[in-house]
Amino acid sequence: MNEVSPQAGEDLWVFGYGSLMWRPGFDFLEMHRARLYGYHRAFCVYSWVHRGTRERPGLVLGLDRGGSCVGRVFRVPAARADEVIRYLDAREMVTAVYVPTLGRVRFEGREVMARTYVADRGHAQYAGKLSVEEQARVVAGAVGQSGVNRDYVLNTVEHLETMGIVDGPLHRLAALLSP
Repeated sequence: MNEVSPQAGEDLWVFGYGSLMWRPGFDFLEMHRARLYGYHRAFCVYSWVHRGTRERPGLVLGLDRGGSCVGRVFRVPAARADEVIRYLDAREMVTAVYVPTLGRVRFEGREVMARTYVADRGHAQYAGKLSVEEQARVVAGAVGQSGVNRDYVLNTVEHLETMGIVDGPLHRLAALLSP
């Protein structure tokens, strides 16, 4: 295993900040609302596959440096850690725009180091800090293998709301994209 994997025999903790929160795709022992420190959720990744193309990129979520992010943390049994890491890498690393990272996560008075995927600022798909208006312009009309980019944004915000998570920048973007 690599440096962002647990030691042999230790359970794996995984932090989700987007669709992983409501559609993890793997079995887990426990799940908690949690806060990751040192990174914030942002539409900072150009999508060339799932929500756009190279010719007409869309935008998807990434974790970018600074601040903190409320999401969910999952505990995976040690016996399934390698299998879950392979699944997550296949899901998240389609174009290698994310870097598997260990992040400090707090929940219910506890602190753990959890595997998560951070936007690679040196990657060609890194969009950086775009204004909300520019994000809306990029998202409008973008479509990829997984569907319409606008739907992804609105669906993400809807799921965050059902979890009681308010993310001001994402909500502002959704308001610009709403009919």
